[in-house]
Amino acid sequence: MALGPVELLVVKFPGTQLKGEIVPALRELVDTGTIRIVDLVFIRKDANGAVTTTELSDLDDDTYAALDPLVAEITGLISEDDELQLADMLENDSSAGLLLFENAWATRFREAIANARGEVVLDERIPNSVIEDVTSARTADQGLLASQMDTAAQAQPQM
Repeated sequence: MALGPVELLVVKFPGTQLKGEIVPALRELVDTGTIRIVDLVFIRKDANGAVTTTELSDLDDDTYAALDPLVAEITGLISEDDELQLADMLENDSSAGLLLFENAWATRFREAIANARGEVVLDERIPNSVIEDVTSARTADQGLLASQMDTAAQAQPQM
């Protein structure tokens, strides 16, 4: 199976009970062909720091029934070593979902670029926090500019 761009997303939660609110959003991404899930693992770290990992096939029946249709094929690309290393990032009494997914939209786009004999020269993910900082700075700069224009307009003699 050839894969396009693949990302690992680790989402942590307080406590050791994962909630199901994320499944509908995930389903939408899969159903629209935006992503394709290639591996999925859950990690729990209890109050004493003991780590438990759960594969899709080991989930309770209801959770399995909700998630299984979303996973095209479990590749096993997330290894046990990966799981333990990522578990080190968690505080005690917390849990995480590890989601390895293919950006299916990018795979189709990459093929179109290749067919057009194009070449990607930069592909970089910019964290949301950076975008928020830039947006805030621009908003502040625009506010400063508007303030300076008001001051300049007030300083001009009226005719």
